[in-house]
Amino acid sequence: MGKKEGWTYVHSEAKDAVWEEGLRKILSYRYLGIDGGTKGDYVAQVIRNNGKQQTDSVQQWHVHDCTFQMTFVLNGWATFEWEGQGVRTIRKGDCINQIPMIKHREIEMSEDFEVLEIVAPADFKTHTVDGPD
Repeated sequence: MGKKEGWTYVHSEAKDAVWEEGLRKILSYRYLGIDGGTKGDYVAQVIRNNGKQQTDSVQQWHVHDCTFQMTFVLNGWATFEWEGQGVRTIRKGDCINQIPMIKHREIEMSEDFEVLEIVAPADFKTHTVDGPD
């Protein structure tokens, strides 16, 4: 298998990590540069609880307009509800393949919750939706 046209090598060093705001105000995001290295085909980010105590639209039912979403829990836990899957808690060491466009919502998370998330495409959109029937 050959090289992917236009993709470039990326090395995101921990010593240069920058944590910033992203989709959710209650989380901090460390973007790993994969979106640039894959010409926007994927985004990889480490996401962690930043201690802010406020509600946001992602705690409502929503979907991500993407073709792939994988989440690996690095620390802590979070409880979500997924359409057709019920309420589940993901914990340190757990990995999920979240089906594209599946309705879901976050219920609660631990103070030390931290995940690695990989999504395609990099510029995916999030939409609030009505809950499942």
